[in-house]
Amino acid sequence: MSRLAVRLWKGKGFTLIELLVVIAIIAVLIGLLLPAVQKVREAAARTQCMNNLKQLGLAIHTYADVNSGMIPPGGGCNPFFDWSDTGDLGSFHVFLLPYMEQDNLFKILTGLGYNTKPNSGAINTAFANGTLPITFSYMRCPSDGDWGGKQGGSNYVGSMGPQCVDGSCGGCYWAADGQNHGPVPFGQYCNMPNLGIPPSTPCGNTTDAKDLRGMFNRGGAKISFASVTDGLSNTIMLGEGNPKGNGSHWNFVENTSKPLGRWGLYHYNGGHAHYSTIIPINYDAYDESWTDPNGFTACTRPLHDKWNMAVSWGFKSYHPGGCNFVFGDGSVHFLSQTIDMIPYQLLGCRNDGQPIPNY
Repeated sequence: MSRLAVRLWKGKGFTLIELLVVIAIIAVLIGLLLPAVQKVREAAARTQCMNNLKQLGLAIHTYADVNSGMIPPGGGCNPFFDWSDTGDLGSFHVFLLPYMEQDNLFKILTGLGYNTKPNSGAINTAFANGTLPITFSYMRCPSDGDWGGKQGGSNYVGSMGPQCVDGSCGGCYWAADGQNHGPVPFGQYCNMPNLGIPPSTPCGNTTDAKDLRGMFNRGGAKISFASVTDGLSNTIMLGEGNPKGNGSHWNFVENTSKPLGRWGLYHYNGGHAHYSTIIPINYDAYDESWTDPNGFTACTRPLHDKWNMAVSWGFKSYHPGGCNFVFGDGSVHFLSQTIDMIPYQLLGCRNDGQPIPNY
């Protein structure tokens, strides 16, 4: 007769030292794994960002097919540059709504049909009656994090190309005398006739296409694909912007107490259609200005202040090493923040007639 014997193990448990060693090993493994997880998340976010830009590029081409080869205006106001904003016609994001499956919102803003434009003052009216703000997922880059529930902002902005951004359209002020002392550190890229890039209108404040180097501006200069003589595949159309590093852009997202309604991506002057290539990609302009008792806006570090437009109106993202851009042919490219500034300007200009060096 066989018997099944059960032997009880009388070994002792883990000592404190053994337990600490195990915990340390687990901590090391987590430390090694976490960067890999973060890289995977960033890769996924960057891919989604590229897809968003791809969809916007396709929408612009569809718009052009319907509108005789003209791309949507960067912004519109009637009368133009009416800084009271009573005649706000909206930004290019508004004009693209029907081509991004947002027909119903577009019809509410226009009160009309599909291939139309908002009535003068329609944007402010929409804010007043609660129709706006709305932010759609395709307008946000996943890498940019949370904006604290604020709506009306977008990470995707129009390119003015190598348009000069100088003190004549804002910037930092020193509290000492209230005069504009905002530096223009990249002024050498404003006018480059040797590269076929003629003098530019400051800040892209023009309604005339011949005064605009790139594809978009807040003045609504009418640009056709036919005017992109350098080739659509050689010309930046849209890119990434980070509102937190651009005072003009962020204020219109953050400030909800404008007398005539909120601004943001729907507003022609909301900062979404006038980014310049003369400022290096991912340039650090995240400092915050302050106001002294005399009411002057002062910059403690003007070369890095979000309110110095000469350094903040540049393409930037939270992607390590560069930004995503959609070119005129609808292709999406990641450009390194170390790109040489000369080919960067040539990519920004639509009609310089120059070959683009390797970049």
